[in-house]
Amino acid sequence: MKTTTLESLSGKIVCRDSEGTGRTLVLVHGNSASSGAFAKQLDGPLGKKHRVIAFDLPGHGKSDNASDPAATYNMPGYARVLRDVVKQLGVEDAVFAGWSLGGHIVLEAAPDLPRAKGFAIFGTPPLGFPPAMEQAFLPTPAMAYTFAPDLNEEQARAYVAAAFRPGVTELPREMIDDVLRTDGRARAQLAASIGPDGFRDEVKVIADLKQPLAVLHGAQEQLINGAYFDTLTMPTLWRGKVQVIDNAGHLPQWEQPEQFNTLMEAFVSET
Repeated sequence: MKTTTLESLSGKIVCRDSEGTGRTLVLVHGNSASSGAFAKQLDGPLGKKHRVIAFDLPGHGKSDNASDPAATYNMPGYARVLRDVVKQLGVEDAVFAGWSLGGHIVLEAAPDLPRAKGFAIFGTPPLGFPPAMEQAFLPTPAMAYTFAPDLNEEQARAYVAAAFRPGVTELPREMIDDVLRTDGRARAQLAASIGPDGFRDEVKVIADLKQPLAVLHGAQEQLINGAYFDTLTMPTLWRGKVQVIDNAGHLPQWEQPEQFNTLMEAFVSET
């Protein structure tokens, strides 16, 4: 795996690129995380076969904090960064997959990525106007930290724990560090951007998609309500149904990497 630093309007963006040479898969991470959340894809069989690219969003991981937080830390701002990264890397015809906030970013960018082969989301309930937050999300206490500008060690641990299936107590230190490293303005600005005209109507985006859409869901999710997907119109839904991954919560790519990678490999190959 190699690491590349790109210059963007928001500052330096750090990208990880696997050694595979097959079809390209671009992965977009979630809120208060980093590209490290995809280590088991980048360094595993999936990354050895396909070219898997993951980058740290502005204000996350090893990328710079946004030079203009108000313009960057929102769905349109992150989508611009995604489009800029893939343009610089010459992979606008990739398959794009987003986890949690990353899935929302992928949906925001989808209409502006006409050459994309397909899209995949996991831990991401597509939201319309007004956003059906109570239907899409579960009442988990750690959700309160999603938009909090400042988090301490205990709160960061609780936030990471909520991303795993219930009962998991051994938490990856690097994920806690990612939460603590994240620019607090990124969480605060994201909250401020959720409103009319703050993001594309994702329910409409998925209803209008021409490319295949894969939806993966951890069966033991503590954050996302799986039943919400049944209320959505997804005409290009891959295999005609949501792919449920057992023994996984909000982090199926980490908790069940073999099952997740098998599904992603099939989706990339079939698109």
